[in-house]
Amino acid sequence: MLTEKVRKIVEDYRDVTIGIFGSHSAKEIGMAAKAWGFKTVVLVQRGRDKLYTKYNRHLYNEFIVLDSFKQMLNDEVQQKLLEMNTIFIPNRSFAVYVGYDGIEKKFSVPIYGNRYLLRAEERNAEKNQYYLLEKAEVRIPKVFRSPEEIDRLVVVKVQQAKNPLERAFFYAASAEDYYRQAEELKRAGVINDDGLRRARIEEYVLGARFNANFHCYALKDIFGDFDFVGFSDRRQVNLQGFLNLPAKDQLKINVPVRNEEIGHFGVTMRESKQEMVYCAAEKLIRICEKEYSPGIIGLFGLQGAIAYSPQDELEFVVFDVSFRVPGDPAIGPTSPEMRNLSVKYGVKIEDPLDLTMMEIKKAIELERLQEIVT
Repeated sequence: MLTEKVRKIVEDYRDVTIGIFGSHSAKEIGMAAKAWGFKTVVLVQRGRDKLYTKYNRHLYNEFIVLDSFKQMLNDEVQQKLLEMNTIFIPNRSFAVYVGYDGIEKKFSVPIYGNRYLLRAEERNAEKNQYYLLEKAEVRIPKVFRSPEEIDRLVVVKVQQAKNPLERAFFYAASAEDYYRQAEELKRAGVINDDGLRRARIEEYVLGARFNANFHCYALKDIFGDFDFVGFSDRRQVNLQGFLNLPAKDQLKINVPVRNEEIGHFGVTMRESKQEMVYCAAEKLIRICEKEYSPGIIGLFGLQGAIAYSPQDELEFVVFDVSFRVPGDPAIGPTSPEMRNLSVKYGVKIEDPLDLTMMEIKKAIELERLQEIVT
């Protein structure tokens, strides 16, 4: 494992540079890092770099332009990052484009967080997010092992054929409905047979959706266990367009629904129901400490819904877990928790990533960087 090597590396760090992957949440990370006085370096892919190198260049001190994100694993690129005393902040794009094997075995730059937990987001990993949720006794939707088992409305989550970051969702009420829609999506080029073989079929939970976002600390003696940072939900293409139409007009459109994430918006939850969300996060944190030592470090999110149980009681049902920066710039501006956290820590907290920078800054001050990286 790289962890021991990485912890040795940070023993010599003094002036830390925050390393940023040029996609997903690179602007959010850049803003927080700059606000806390850090130097920044962003790695971008040629042809998709202007958002960072031109329009938001004030957020980054250094740019490393690559022909392919995979080149991050090249020795010369890693050496540049190490010479800058870089601590890298992982996001979803980093995991997808660089790959888990490369991150776990070849990328020797210190990562704020647990690099080995990134793989748990994948549904085909041995100890994946569903394994962890079940071990933590967090309620998840019922899973159907084959289309023939479908006995209620289900959502089918399939990897998109041409976009490794996104899944294509479709809804089915029977095996016949499943096969009909799957064929339509294959003909349209949205999914393929390989993605369908690895798809997850789960009950559709009829409830109000909430992405519950948290920050878990490594320096628990300083900051405590974890903080809740806010709720949000997603806007998706072209689903959003369908939902903007009356039902009678939706039925006139004969194109596949595309659940590709395109944006976010902030939501709130009644205080009387929030405790169950905190409890779910806490139980997951404890299991991750046992299964993926040292556990969760940094931001993570539980995507789910508040719905009625068979006993007619409200419960929090978790669909997905994000073991890294959620990539949702709506959380900070829309969450009342920012004011709460500002009161708690006595400093201005405007975005969840401020908590990341706060812990890195404190670790530098206490010479405890090795405790917050893997």
